[in-house]
Amino acid sequence: MSKFTITPINKDWTFKQADSKDSKFLPVAQFPTNVHLDLIANGIIADPFVGKNENNVQWVGEVPWMYKTTFPSPALLVNSQDAVKAVLAFDGLDTFATVLLNGNEILKTSSMFIPKRVDVTKNLKSEGDNELEITFESAYLKGCAVVEEHPNHKWGCWNGDTSRLAVRKAQYHWGWDWGPTLMTCGPWRPINLEVFSSRISDLYFTSNVDKSLRHAEFVAKADIEGTATDVLFNIALDGKDVASQIVTAQNGHATLTFQIQDPALWFPIRYGEQPLYTITATLLEIDKTELHSVSKKFGLRRAELIQRPMTGQPGTTFFFQINNIPIFCGGSDWIPADNFIPRISREKYYDWVKLVADGNQFMIRVWGGGVYEEQAFYDACDEFGILVWQDFMFGCGNYPAFPEILDLIKTEAEENLRLLRHHPSIVIWAGNNEDYQYQEQQGLTYNFENKDTESWLKTDFPARYIYEKILVEACQKLIPDTPYHYGSPWGGKDTTDPTVGDLHQWNVWHGSQEKYQNFDKLVGRFVSEFGMEAFPNIKTIDAFLPLGKDDPDRFAQSSTVDFHNKADGHERRIALYLVENFRYAPDPFEQFIYSTQLMQAECLASAYRLWKRQWKGPGKEYCGGALVWQINDCWPVTSWAIVDYYLRPKHAYYTVRREMAPISLGVTRKEHVIPKDKHTRAFLTRTTQIEIWGSNLTLKDITGDIVVKAFDVVTGKETYSKTVKASFLLPQNQSTEVIAMDVPVTKKDAGEEARTVVAAYLFEDGKQIARYINWPEPLKYVHLQKPKHLSADITKDGRTVELSSEVPVKGVALECEDDGVCFDDNLVDVVPGEVVSIAVRGANKGTNIQTRYLGML
Repeated sequence: MSKFTITPINKDWTFKQADSKDSKFLPVAQFPTNVHLDLIANGIIADPFVGKNENNVQWVGEVPWMYKTTFPSPALLVNSQDAVKAVLAFDGLDTFATVLLNGNEILKTSSMFIPKRVDVTKNLKSEGDNELEITFESAYLKGCAVVEEHPNHKWGCWNGDTSRLAVRKAQYHWGWDWGPTLMTCGPWRPINLEVFSSRISDLYFTSNVDKSLRHAEFVAKADIEGTATDVLFNIALDGKDVASQIVTAQNGHATLTFQIQDPALWFPIRYGEQPLYTITATLLEIDKTELHSVSKKFGLRRAELIQRPMTGQPGTTFFFQINNIPIFCGGSDWIPADNFIPRISREKYYDWVKLVADGNQFMIRVWGGGVYEEQAFYDACDEFGILVWQDFMFGCGNYPAFPEILDLIKTEAEENLRLLRHHPSIVIWAGNNEDYQYQEQQGLTYNFENKDTESWLKTDFPARYIYEKILVEACQKLIPDTPYHYGSPWGGKDTTDPTVGDLHQWNVWHGSQEKYQNFDKLVGRFVSEFGMEAFPNIKTIDAFLPLGKDDPDRFAQSSTVDFHNKADGHERRIALYLVENFRYAPDPFEQFIYSTQLMQAECLASAYRLWKRQWKGPGKEYCGGALVWQINDCWPVTSWAIVDYYLRPKHAYYTVRREMAPISLGVTRKEHVIPKDKHTRAFLTRTTQIEIWGSNLTLKDITGDIVVKAFDVVTGKETYSKTVKASFLLPQNQSTEVIAMDVPVTKKDAGEEARTVVAAYLFEDGKQIARYINWPEPLKYVHLQKPKHLSADITKDGRTVELSSEVPVKGVALECEDDGVCFDDNLVDVVPGEVVSIAVRGANKGTNIQTRYLGML
């Protein structure tokens, strides 16, 4: 038999507009690729991310494009006497593609998400080069045609155009409220020529870690194409063999069960290590010659989604438990990191996931309007210990369910489950993003009690059949050991029910536009989306302005800056939350950007802090997670992202990082008004209290002293200092209430609360391990002072910046022109008598560090 060989078809590709007689074939920019990248590289279109160029490239998505190359037939195929097969493997064609090999049609595709394999043994030439030609039709126009073909379906969606619902392609390509409309096409994933007589077509497994964590059962499985039957299974850890055995396949399928004692367990970041075993399946000839070998990495962990009744509150929990450890899943939502996915390198995926890990986050939710991500993304999550919530690719609409698309969706689900099921980081799959919310808003038919699946197809919400039957069956078949959730959000009968399932909390920014100080009233069992917009770094704005720093549109309300914010009503909503909270002005631009980032940082930190407060320990897991919308951007834009397109963190990144630290303190301030009797409006007793709690996300109890200090915001004078709790116990893995007390003031009823800043500190064995500074709100009312002695000194070794001030200062931001200088923390509050140390990388004693703070202008 012949050994398996693989040849990348990635050289000498050219492309042209398929319907233009004047169009000539031009070289591609890279491979894999897409048409926009190639047009940019050849100078035919300007960068769509700059200025308003997006408007000028819409024609690209409405015309057909042709790609072609040539390649030789493999010598093995030409000369072999064996029954050798040649297969062209297309990992991803975007989207409606017709493939010709030597002038003969070998494939037509209609999904971006489904890899295809074509037996071309009889199509290859015995002499000379083979010509491979792929023509891509407009996905937008094809989608429009499908919509017209099905007038009885109740088409409708949020974001983009209804034609997207008819096309199995990344939905954000139609434009979203954070991204441009750029209808791509092209060979977006690799194309390979495989030659073999027998091969391993799939290597997969199930695992079960016993509740004791001392034993794991691992069932390895291999599917075989061809006549070979002997498979050598091998498990290794850190380069050392753990187990090995040869199995003879039956009917093209080999299975071997391993019992692993004292397994090396995979943990989420901060809770343990991330050891990855390697499972290798090697297909052997009768004489034990190796024909084909496939390896995958895996992690052994016990992963559970816990939904059970609680003590003291209605509904059920919704939290993840890994290796018997309940995890408060503070994390982020993820969109594709570029509109042009082929240019996201493996290194960039790792950089993004490392930012998440370094930001004290535990989970990424892969949102349902993008793509099933590249293996590099999940590899990075596996290695850094980041849990993944994986959506299927449906978002914000009423999807059709006619037979052809149901067949596509079934194949799509099964193929992508096969591709991704080995990753230990993926702990849940969800059917869609907000499609049940769309159903509710539009009043589409949904009776949860009706379990007659075929009847669902006859309603005006036929997509229920996708989420509650097709995807359910695919998951049961292929990932029986991973939870499946019908959608996000989904809790049963009502997606806004805060007592069951997950919740998207958009009543800050969208909806009723609540004050973000009220997040404690907006809690759910698991909040999988919430957010607040902020402008990106000024350097990012300069990158999209055509003339950079010299562009006349370099101001907050310019048409170009507005163009790079796709959210409806963003001007009003940013202004609303700014004017409610801060004194601000649109000029200078840098200070306005700072103000929006401060607003976002305060808002998101408030949500994490208040919701994590509800993580109260066994039987009281009232909130099990908070995933901010969103960690990243797909282009340079003002959006909800906490890190912009160029991986520049906004200030919210740092406040979220502090809130998700292993040990943290929370403080909130509440005014209580008690009338003398039920009629009076004049005789009122007003008190302002602070409530303090501690959050211990570690796996050991902490005992420490809690010190409260108070400062006059105007004079900087310390007005109070007391150890309010000595040797106070913060039990492991939960939040604990510490004290409720009046804001310490020297004179009652003198209004001093409005000028009193309260600082809370936690000391363990005399060492400060947590701090939180609470301010009177709204901050716009506070008489903030400009410090005369705000110091930001770099230590001699260049590794630390030390901040101090003689008056309380809100939101001190460190800035440096050099992009190579990175701060481990930022946007910190400073009160007199303390030095706040911030680690810095890429700096030296002479580095010019600037500071910015609230009220400096």
